Amino acid sequence: MAELESYTERETRPQRELIEIDDELMQDIEELVRTRSNFLLLNILQDLYPADIAHILNRLEGDDLEFVFSLLSTETASEVLPELSDESRSFVLQHIAPADLAKMLDGMASDDAADIIGEMTDEAAEQILGTMDVRDSSHVEELLRYDESTAGGIMAKEVAVVDDRATLKNAIRVVRKFARDHRNIYNVYVVDENHLLVGTVALQDLLLYAPNKRIKSIMHDDVISVTTDVDQEEVAKIFQKYDIVSLPVTDTAGKLLGRITVDDIVDVLEEEHEEDVARMVGSDADELERRSPAQVAMLRLPWVLITLVVEMGAVFMVSRFDKTLSQVILLAAFMPIISALSGNTGLQSAAIIVRGLATGHVQLSRWWHPVIRQMQTTFIIGTICGTLLGIVGALWEGNPVFGFVVGFSMLISINISGLIGTVSPMVSKRLGFDPAITAGPFETAFQDVVGITIFLSIATALLRWL
Repeated sequence: MAELESYTERETRPQRELIEIDDELMQDIEELVRTRSNFLLLNILQDLYPADIAHILNRLEGDDLEFVFSLLSTETASEVLPELSDESRSFVLQHIAPADLAKMLDGMASDDAADIIGEMTDEAAEQILGTMDVRDSSHVEELLRYDESTAGGIMAKEVAVVDDRATLKNAIRVVRKFARDHRNIYNVYVVDENHLLVGTVALQDLLLYAPNKRIKSIMHDDVISVTTDVDQEEVAKIFQKYDIVSLPVTDTAGKLLGRITVDDIVDVLEEEHEEDVARMVGSDADELERRSPAQVAMLRLPWVLITLVVEMGAVFMVSRFDKTLSQVILLAAFMPIISALSGNTGLQSAAIIVRGLATGHVQLSRWWHPVIRQMQTTFIIGTICGTLLGIVGALWEGNPVFGFVVGFSMLISINISGLIGTVSPMVSKRLGFDPAITAGPFETAFQDVVGITIFLSIATALLRWL
């Protein structure tokens, strides 16, 4: 272990601080930017993490954004660039000299560099790749060949690799060399003479055994890995299921190609969540990109029209009960409350199921488990809300029967809404549709029809006592 003891770390950067970028600090920074106070700005920025610097840059525009980014060192800029919003990064990329951008990309992990180059035009990307270090550019070019939503698209090429015939002393030397240029080392991957992945060694194991011990004798040969074509959602499920922080990626023959780390998976989960939320309201994740109002409207219009058609059923049902409403006009005042609360409960159920389907917690082969669980939950919610609304209705109208009508209608509507919100995503999934797209608009519109029908039907049946 003498090598480890004699190891001197490379120069470290000044200690950074966790600073909240509040409105007051942002106003001070904007004033410094307006006056082009380089020294004072750098004094603030050098103590911040790249994500915090990116947060500041995202709140600047035009020349101010370009000015502050130009103050950053190449090393810091390479860390900040992947953290920027799409809009800010697009602006910055248009105002960086190709030679400067190539230096920044050389300092990035290959997956981050590939993501940035993938956003550029073919001509600009080719120019940058020609300026980059040959090894780095070859890694990026390889990653660009994979679909961005697969394991190959999110993996990094940089891995700490040792031959299965090596000793721990050799492995330690590999880790030391790798650590000088790369972060987040969790495992050393072991390959055979054909570069096929045969095992892994955790960093702590390098400290537990004698330096002359063969790596093959201590490695874990039950390696969890994925091939490059595995969807990123499936990769995220593997991370969650096996509680791992790093995952090797191989080709179909088992040759080691790269690795995926847990920070990549956090980005995947955020991306998938944004897509699910956008689709739940009848939209699409592409709407989050820079599109014209007309393009956004055309994305959303089909789902709005579907909702309109279903809601016409509610109009028809109300017209069928016009005599009931004309005799007890207060019923109309409670209709929006019942529709809103029951619809919201259904959307909550749908969101839980959509997320469960995405993470693997909800399985179609065991569909009754989420149905039973959600119905138990919505029964409790419905009972509480129905009781409270019934008391309000009874006191307002001065008639306990009226209170029963609105309270019982609320109970039934919430439970039916919960059932629809639970079942509709699973049915959509079974039929081959994206449940995140179909569940929201369908559940909301259908619940309005069902809730109003139940409410007015009960009121009509008990009309003589109202």
